[in-house]
Amino acid sequence: MSEAVTLPTRRDEAWRYADPDFLVENNAAVIGHWRTLQVPAGETRGEYTVHRSGATSEGMVDRLRVHVGKGGCFEAFKVITGGKYARVELEVTLEEGAHFEFGGVTIGGDAKTQEFVTLTKHDHPNATSNQTVRAVQWGKATGSFLGEIKVARHAQKTDAAQDFKGLLLEPGASANAVPQLEIFADDVKCAHGATVGQLDEAARFYMAARGLSQEQAQRLLVQAFVGDAFVELEDEKMREELLSATLEALENAAL
Repeated sequence: MSEAVTLPTRRDEAWRYADPDFLVENNAAVIGHWRTLQVPAGETRGEYTVHRSGATSEGMVDRLRVHVGKGGCFEAFKVITGGKYARVELEVTLEEGAHFEFGGVTIGGDAKTQEFVTLTKHDHPNATSNQTVRAVQWGKATGSFLGEIKVARHAQKTDAAQDFKGLLLEPGASANAVPQLEIFADDVKCAHGATVGQLDEAARFYMAARGLSQEQAQRLLVQAFVGDAFVELEDEKMREELLSATLEALENAAL
């Protein structure tokens, strides 16, 4: 069911880095649609997705609203590699003792706009959340992470963390991080970090001195960089599939 009655614009904080052409050309029903998921108490659910919309695609928005029951767990590991514009949005509400784990990677060049947007609601005590996002961009592409954490007054013993790192392979690419914390409880641990940089030239030189090509060195360095986003994914096969999809997008780039 669509909840949006008007199209968002870049004046809206949560859409500040969105592709304006996509917002103008699409309708409220498409952009405003939310999927929903209920995680029963004590159970675990997960989503593992590679968003590969083609170069001719006008763009995509995937919005998921999740309610995690007492002691339950929801994990989402997602990769965005394609499309002129791609936005993945998660809104997660945690009951007592519940956990939310998120690992996300954006990787793309040209003039792609790729973004993860999360809202994590710690409405009950003893819930935990951990979010790790990596952006690898080149050309004129942009990778963004907008992550908001809300901790209710009675949600004591909350433990929430966000970590974003952007890797820019060419001048002209950009990465954005907008962490937001709204905390009303006093016995909590909430942390966030964000850095943006380029490939380690010393490491690339070290690899070249040992016979690796520029392409091989770049692949290894990017693999190590994005691997952080999948550390908490216990399914080894799925972890390898997501990592392979990420590196495939890198190999298709003309750098």
